Amino acid sequence: MRRAHLVVPLTALLLCLGLLSAPEPVEAAPTAAPGREVAERSAARKAPPQLRRAGRWLVDPQGRVVIVHGLNLVWKHDPYVPPATREGFRARDARWFARHGFNAARVGTLWAGLTPDAPGVADPSYLRRWQRVLDLLAKRRIWTLLDAHQDQWHETYGGEGVPDWAVQRPMPYAAAPPVVAPFPTGYWTPEVSTVFDNFWAGEGGLLDGWAAAWRIAAERWRDQPYLMGYDLLNEPWMGREWLRCLADGCEPSYAEELQPAMDLARREIREVDAANLVWWEPQQFAGGQPLDTFYEAVPGEKQLGFSWHSYCPEVFFESQGVPGGDVEKCWEFDRGRHEHALDQAREMRAVPMMSEWGATDNARAIHIDAAVADEHLMGWTHWSYKRWRDPTTADDAQGLFRDDTDLSSVKQEKLRELVRTYAQATAGTPLRMRFDTTTGDFTFRYRPDRSITAPTRIFVSPLHYPRGYRVRVRGGRVLDRDRRHLRVRATSPGTVVVRVTGRPS
Repeated sequence: MRRAHLVVPLTALLLCLGLLSAPEPVEAAPTAAPGREVAERSAARKAPPQLRRAGRWLVDPQGRVVIVHGLNLVWKHDPYVPPATREGFRARDARWFARHGFNAARVGTLWAGLTPDAPGVADPSYLRRWQRVLDLLAKRRIWTLLDAHQDQWHETYGGEGVPDWAVQRPMPYAAAPPVVAPFPTGYWTPEVSTVFDNFWAGEGGLLDGWAAAWRIAAERWRDQPYLMGYDLLNEPWMGREWLRCLADGCEPSYAEELQPAMDLARREIREVDAANLVWWEPQQFAGGQPLDTFYEAVPGEKQLGFSWHSYCPEVFFESQGVPGGDVEKCWEFDRGRHEHALDQAREMRAVPMMSEWGATDNARAIHIDAAVADEHLMGWTHWSYKRWRDPTTADDAQGLFRDDTDLSSVKQEKLRELVRTYAQATAGTPLRMRFDTTTGDFTFRYRPDRSITAPTRIFVSPLHYPRGYRVRVRGGRVLDRDRRHLRVRATSPGTVVVRVTGRPS
């Protein structure tokens, strides 16, 4: 979904009809210590640097808790990978990521690109094209999440995602030209909903073909440096029961369709990759409404992720001049979504990450989203880096640049909210993190794990300290620092507190 607008037009109607229920408070899941055994296992097998799950956290090979601040890279036009052009993605783009503290990317490795001609038959040229981008990111130590992105299934319906051979138009709709409705209303057409129902039912071999594409991706990239796993399907659409999904979350659809499908692809990946994270997304409306989700734990699976999206409806209401729209209400919405994500991750025995949010130029809305993520120590990948002529979007406020070919055209007010001082890797358990984008004041508390020899690494925003910055540490000491990073080591077993402030004029 790249925006709350995906669900809001229908949401406004259903609110009027009284079909949506108010959100219920959800208790946040308790934190869990990262655990020393993760680093020991990684070191023992001399694996490339990749992220693993330890409790609710992502951890690096040194055992440090990693919080990601990243951006989405999804090229939605054939050949479904950004070219090596100024508009696309080159070495200068990877440098731009690292310079601004973005340590992660969610990259759109589409099913349509992986197996374009036949089920289970890889396109080597597509793999090579993405390899170029992944290597540029890895060189800058940027964690990458592979994402089977889709919107409205296929170009036939005004979207993208699946290969041409997977377009099996059902009767009676195939007897007439397809209905192509503007995004996102194309999802609600009877034919597209039927197509998704057939997919979940495994008709025409489509479910197996999708899982086989993931096997190909895992075989290719299981040893990719800085990999953080496989995001199996962007915003699953549950088909003809979509009204129930919007009203109450459609619990039966998880047990009968969504979880079995996700587990099928997970098992296919596990045949060739036993180590990397596999990420599941909830049904699509969960990203823009306060709805429960109903995934359950998988017996014996320890490397599961909950990839969730957050698009506050008020952002769309206010942008469209809808009476009563108030972005300040996003504080409550966002906190509810974070608490729910932590709770769902606990139920799944998974690590949560907010893999899509933003998709707006409203700096206040971005401020709220990012601040609430800090409150919950939640990693994220913002939508999106560049607009890339996105064919499935409700507005033009998608990317960080006014001109995708010109990095100097960056939207400064938006960037100032996204580029933050934050703890990228913590030698222990994070407890609290707060950053003030007005003053640059930063506070971070963590409980150290003295068995981890690597230091805590904090990115220092280059945008918020025009005269430099000061650092104070209680319970630890600064090992070294430069304009963009500082490294801290604990000197006592108690809580370490790191404070960063700007130098006065």
